[in-house]
Amino acid sequence: MSTLEIAGGILILLLCVVITILCLSQEQKSQDSMTAALTGASSDSFYGKNEGRTKEAILNKITRTLGILLFIAVLAVNLIPIFTDK
Repeated sequence: MSTLEIAGGILILLLCVVITILCLSQEQKSQDSMTAALTGASSDSFYGKNEGRTKEAILNKITRTLGILLFIAVLAVNLIPIFTDK
């Protein structure tokens, strides 16, 4: 194993731990969409308009970004040795 593979493995491990903690800290999605469909409720409230600024939205964006970084790190760790061995 090269130093680059070890560093990539550590990065992947850290990203997995952080993503797991972020996922566990987020609130669960409720079944509000079914209730809204039956009652005709809309999201024209103040909360609905500022939904992107809430704690849940920020955690969602961070989790999505870290998931993309994890995907890229896994690809890099698996593809770089193929091209450096030759």
